[in-house]
Amino acid sequence: MVDETGRVLAELALPIGGLMSDRPAREVADGLERLVRAAGTLGTTIGAPFMHMSFLGLSVIPELRLTDQGLVDVGLFELVPVRQKA
Repeated sequence: MVDETGRVLAELALPIGGLMSDRPAREVADGLERLVRAAGTLGTTIGAPFMHMSFLGLSVIPELRLTDQGLVDVGLFELVPVRQKA
């Protein structure tokens, strides 16, 4: 996770398919906690923000998909603008 200047605040390698780690569970849990704290410093107020993001690609949410291009409304086949609060 990087801040607006590009400085790395936290990171967690997931070398197995980008989904899993070969590291011990405690090490991965500590890394995830660092990511959650870093997200908080950037203004995230929801609990478990990365868990929320992981569900966006599921088929149980048919209207939206998170892609490498951004958030997509699959019904309209359009990118959905994501706005930050001022």
